[in-house]
Amino acid sequence: MRPFPLRTGVRWKIAVAIAAVGALIAVTLSVVVHNAARISMLDNAREVQMERLLFAQRMYETSKPKEPRFGTKINDPSLPAQLDQLMRDKRRGTYVQEHRDGGPPDVWAAVPLANGDVLSLHIPFADRSATIMNDLDRALVIGSVSVVFGGCALGVLIGGQLSRRLRKAAVAAGRVAQGNTDVRVREAVGGVVRDETDDLAWAVDALTDALNERIEAERRVTADIAHELRTPVTGLLTAAELLPPGRPTELVRDRAQAMRTLVEDVLEVARLDSASERAELQEIALGEFVERRVRALDPEVVVQVVHESWVNTDPRRLERVLGNLLANAAKHGRPPVEVTVEGRVVRVRDHGPGFPEALLKEGPSRFRTGSSDRAGQGHGLGLTIAAGQARVLGARLTFRNVASESAPNGVGGAIAVLWLPDHAPTNTGSFPVLRQPV
Repeated sequence: MRPFPLRTGVRWKIAVAIAAVGALIAVTLSVVVHNAARISMLDNAREVQMERLLFAQRMYETSKPKEPRFGTKINDPSLPAQLDQLMRDKRRGTYVQEHRDGGPPDVWAAVPLANGDVLSLHIPFADRSATIMNDLDRALVIGSVSVVFGGCALGVLIGGQLSRRLRKAAVAAGRVAQGNTDVRVREAVGGVVRDETDDLAWAVDALTDALNERIEAERRVTADIAHELRTPVTGLLTAAELLPPGRPTELVRDRAQAMRTLVEDVLEVARLDSASERAELQEIALGEFVERRVRALDPEVVVQVVHESWVNTDPRRLERVLGNLLANAAKHGRPPVEVTVEGRVVRVRDHGPGFPEALLKEGPSRFRTGSSDRAGQGHGLGLTIAAGQARVLGARLTFRNVASESAPNGVGGAIAVLWLPDHAPTNTGSFPVLRQPV
């Protein structure tokens, strides 16, 4: 069982990364600032405590009788061990005593006297200092939270811009993959600032140009070869007409005619690939036109007009599409072949083994070999020409199979659907721009 891939956008990845880095920096700086401020305030309190103790010492030594003043004590039994050790070494010092209950620490100061006694003073850490520390901690927390949210917002902004440019590049690349080779990914990306997205766009555009040049070169070679073959094939067909009657003559004529048809089809595909073909528009009743042309092409085909519709299209190209679809159904499918007209939609169905999976996924391709259940023959140029002529008409040609439980392979025939547009292309090959009603 394959794990479900977790999809996340670049925007949120960048936002989370910036927020995480901001949080780490904010927490680190907060801890450093808190500790530095606390140490500084405690050092200051220790100095002040020592100054008070020295003043009290002078007052003690000059007064008579000698009495400790200002809260000082002689030989305080609660003197911390660290200070007691200093006193034994005849050294004065200060000490900060922490409490386990988390309360404010005590600041100690002690000095040794000449008679061997110890004068000491200790007071709790000033409430004002504790308040300052609490205010500082609160400010640090608020600042840290602000940095995290600000970093997240900045990440969303930066990531959103990058994500938007990548999506535009992906859409433009998808249009190129669909055959719109005039699309420029760099222009679709736009923007003033240059980054890696522009490098990707330039690379895709360069790849598109290289592919276009190669396709154009192959198209020219194909057209040139077909054009050069047209004259000798025509001569061969003419010479075959001069042969004496007989079976060998019929075989030669049949093969020569097949070669001539193939050459004409290759030339037609080359013209369609060049995008120079233009439709000669004429308004016709689609149902009546299809029924009349299908009867002339194959009287055995069942024609049903569900709904009549008038369309503005090229009758010659439409007849070419119908002829190729019927020829494909007769060659690769099984009878009965049915043609249905419903409004602007024309459906051609046979009851054969259906279209191969490759055609359903990628569309018709010239000289492609079909599956073995269709007699081992590809669709060749027939469906390719039909699809090309449909594009000239501004129509859409789709292919699908009919599911059937009674069929051996589960397929009950193939259906080709021609969707004629509501608005036919103009003489320049483009489509008119419809103005919205006021």
